[in-house]
Amino acid sequence: MIMYKAITILQAAKEAEDQLGRPVVPVFWIAGEDHDFDEVNHVQTLSSKLEIDRIKLDAPGGARTSVSRSQIADWEPVLEALEASLMDTEFKPELVGRLREFANHSATLTDFFARMMGWLFGERGLVLLDSDDPELRLVEAPMFDKLLDGQHAFSLSLEENRAEVEALGFEPQAEIHEDCVNLFLFDEETGERYLLYRTENGYADRKGGHRMTGEELKLLLDRSPQSFSNNVMTRPLMQDFLFPVLATVLGPGEISYWGLLCRGFAAFSMEMPILLPRNRHTLVEGTVRKHMQKYDLDFDAVFESFEARKEDWLKEQDEIGLEARFDEAKEKFRQLYNPIIDAVSEINPGMRKLGDVNLLKILEQMEFLEARATDAHRSQYEASIRQLDRIKLSLHPQNKPQERVYNVVAFLNKYGKDWLLELTDHKPEAWGTHRVVYL
Repeated sequence: MIMYKAITILQAAKEAEDQLGRPVVPVFWIAGEDHDFDEVNHVQTLSSKLEIDRIKLDAPGGARTSVSRSQIADWEPVLEALEASLMDTEFKPELVGRLREFANHSATLTDFFARMMGWLFGERGLVLLDSDDPELRLVEAPMFDKLLDGQHAFSLSLEENRAEVEALGFEPQAEIHEDCVNLFLFDEETGERYLLYRTENGYADRKGGHRMTGEELKLLLDRSPQSFSNNVMTRPLMQDFLFPVLATVLGPGEISYWGLLCRGFAAFSMEMPILLPRNRHTLVEGTVRKHMQKYDLDFDAVFESFEARKEDWLKEQDEIGLEARFDEAKEKFRQLYNPIIDAVSEINPGMRKLGDVNLLKILEQMEFLEARATDAHRSQYEASIRQLDRIKLSLHPQNKPQERVYNVVAFLNKYGKDWLLELTDHKPEAWGTHRVVYL
C-alpha cells in the first residue's frame, strides 16, 4: 500500500524534527508525470467468496500521456463497482460518500489520489506535490537546463555505477542506455510522452519519429518547460534541486535503482540524501488471527509452507487412512498382476506391452477412485478449508506481500480510519522493518 510510504514519511519527519530541534516538512511526491496508467487505475479487494476482486478504471482514449494529464470522463462505473464489492458496515456510507465527493471534484486520477491522501493524512501535516504541476515546471526549468548540459557526464556516472553494482553481484534494477538523455518530452500536439535519446545530429525518440537539434531543444525549454519531464534516474536529482532533502523514503525496488545514482549526484555537485527504507506492514483481522491459532499457523508457515501445512492438516483428519489403503491396494495389485504379465509374455513376447498398458489403465482407475474418495472426504471439511484459505488470501495473496495486492479502501470500510492514524502516530523501533498490525 502506498499508505505505508506516507506513514513512514510522517514518522521520519517527526523523529528528525525532534532530533534536530527545527521544522522538518513531510512531502509526498505524487508521480503524476508517469504515463503508466495501468499501474494505478485499479484497486483489489478480497471478496466474501474468497476471490480477489479487481476493480478497474478504463484508460481515457487518445495519446499515451501522463496520469496527471489523463482526463477521466466518467467515474460512476468504477464507483458503483467498488460500492457493490464492499461489505455493508457502519463506515461504508461515509466512505462511499467521500469517494464520490472526491471524484466529483477530480479531473484526473492524480486529483482523486491527492484528495484522498489529504483526507487521510492532512491533519498530520503531510504536504502533497504533483510532479506534473505546470507551475512546478517553471521552477524546475533551470535544473532541466543543467541536466541537458551535463547529460554526457551523467550517463557516464550511471554506467560506472552499473558496473560497480554488477561487480558486487547485484542485478541493476533500471535500464541504462548509453545514448539516453534520461528526460521525457511531451508532444505539444498530441500530449504523448516519449523518452529522449541522443543521435548523431541531435535528439530523437526511440523510434526516430520526433527529431530536433540541440539548439531547438534549448529553445523549447525556454519557451515551454512544461514539455519536459523527468525519468526514474533524473527525478531524484530534480527533487533535491527543488527541496533541501534530508532523507527520502523508498521501497525495496526504489532503493535498488537509487544504487545507480551516487556518482550522478556528484556529477552535478549535489549530495545524495539519506535513503530511508519504507516500513512494511501486514494487517491481521481478528477472525484471521483466531483461525491461525486454531490451526497452529504462524507467519513463517503462512508465507513459506502454507500448502504443505494445509495438506498435513487434512491428512490428519483422515481417520480411515485413505491414502495408505489405496497405496497398499495398488502395491498388492502390482504384485499379483506382474506375474500374470510375465506368464502371457512367454506365450507371445508381444503380449508384455499389452499387459503393461492394461496394468497402467487399472491403476489409473484406482487412482481416479482415490481422488473422488479424497474429494468426498474433504467435502466434510469445507468450512475448515475456507478458513485456511482465508488466512492465506488475507496475509499472503498470490504469494505476494499483502500490501502489494490489496488497497486500503477495504480496511477503511471495515474499520474506519482511526487505526491508520494510530499507526502513523506510533514511533517505529527501526526503519525498513516488517510489522504485524492486529485490527
